[in-house]
Amino acid sequence: MTAHISLYDLLKDSAHHHGDRRAFAQGAMMATYSELLQDVRLTTKRLADSGVQAGERVAVYAGKQYETVVMFLAINARGAILVPINPQLKEQQVRHILLDSGARLLVSTGPRLRRIEAMVKDIEIDAWPLERLQPDHPDTPTDAALADAHSAVTDSDPAAILYTSGSTGRPKGVVLSQRNLVSGAHSVAHYLSLRADDVILGILPLSFDAGLSQLTTALASAACYAPLDFLQASEVPTFCEAHGVTVITGVPPLWMQLASVQWPQPTGARLRCFANTGGHMPPPLLEKLKSAFPDALPYLMYGLTEAFRSTYLPPEAAATRPDSIGKAVPNADIRVMRPDGTECAAGEHGELVHRGAFVTLGYWNDPELTAQRFRPWPRPDSQISRTETAVWSGDIVYRDSDGFLYFVARSDDMIKTSGYRVSPTEVEEVLFAVDDVAEAAAFGVPHPQQGEAIIISLFAHPHIQTTAQALIKLCREKLPTYMVPLHVSFHDSPLPRNPNGKIDRKQLKQQFSEFFSTSLTVTE
Repeated sequence: MTAHISLYDLLKDSAHHHGDRRAFAQGAMMATYSELLQDVRLTTKRLADSGVQAGERVAVYAGKQYETVVMFLAINARGAILVPINPQLKEQQVRHILLDSGARLLVSTGPRLRRIEAMVKDIEIDAWPLERLQPDHPDTPTDAALADAHSAVTDSDPAAILYTSGSTGRPKGVVLSQRNLVSGAHSVAHYLSLRADDVILGILPLSFDAGLSQLTTALASAACYAPLDFLQASEVPTFCEAHGVTVITGVPPLWMQLASVQWPQPTGARLRCFANTGGHMPPPLLEKLKSAFPDALPYLMYGLTEAFRSTYLPPEAAATRPDSIGKAVPNADIRVMRPDGTECAAGEHGELVHRGAFVTLGYWNDPELTAQRFRPWPRPDSQISRTETAVWSGDIVYRDSDGFLYFVARSDDMIKTSGYRVSPTEVEEVLFAVDDVAEAAAFGVPHPQQGEAIIISLFAHPHIQTTAQALIKLCREKLPTYMVPLHVSFHDSPLPRNPNGKIDRKQLKQQFSEFFSTSLTVTE
């Protein structure tokens, strides 16, 4: 049996035991595990022939297609560090990630490469079209040559950098180790009881931890990964029927869309389980999905990029504790801690702290932020001397007398909208490019479909000529769709301050807390 140190090892093991099973399915494109392994080995050889070394960063800026999956796994086999870039990001965000990560190679589709060519011409980076999978030489390499392209790694080596918006500005890169990815895949596959005959719908971006987990858990269980980028929610049931989907993981805004479309009875009945992450699922929505998927077990999950997966609520508890985020996933230890490092009592609010195999290596290029969030785990009862790192999540939770956890609030100003974490600063930077804008504050308020919607409070010079519609249009041009504000409010005086002289976002959030209806509507 292959030792599971890397994602490439998961692939090899599944190909060895289930070589004829489907590994990938998307429309007419289908590949077995044996075929996927061969394509990954050829692409790994291509990377090696081009001089890509273990530890170097390779950025992939593409949608969820077969070539993307092959490239992800080839980068892992080569021992390089994968930097997946969300296809929704615009040129400026892509440029920041390339510069910050120090990527030596950018792989993308031809149209995307042409679009960002001007933005990266001053960056020392090679660029490949994603379709270029085969080695330079025309003959198929020998098994020995293919094996030589694979780099030996340990489970503590960096494997990927996932970029997530930071509360103080541009996206921050979270560094995941080989152990994080493999242990996370085994943990999630275990508690979801995934099987080799499952077909997992890949509907979340591969640049996000939960979306990447859809691929890695498929590899760990020898299941089929069936990715979909859709424009209309009505496309999803048709895709699921065509490919025999049995497992779906989504975020609340996505589930709202999927609950509003008609699911043919055989398609809905085929689902074995569905999982939610990225925010609270309202009970009426959960009931709607249980009706559409009568034989599926619901799993309500919580996680943070810095620790991959943290907790899940098992199906048997979903009916009695729908507001809970559950208990620790296998191979994780979750505590509720006071600021002094002692553990909170039942019912007492504190910070969620995560220790175990999924604690990532920290923030790329940011030792100061790493030191703030990744801190030594207090071991007052330990009889041995060792240092263990835990993640202080910044999320306030409490634990009930039965050990179930409940989310209370985020301790920073991050906006959680449509399953994404959005930095207010990143939105504000677009508005500050307008000459007449003196002050701008972005914040999230409750929204029935998006979880939180982005509102801008703006103080401008009296002679300003622009309109709210013009500013929203500018945001659409400069930002991904999920970062675009739904409302811009003009203020006649400077924005409110807190005692430290900073703009008081809490006061603004309270002022607009009922701007959108918070009632849940699920179309029948």
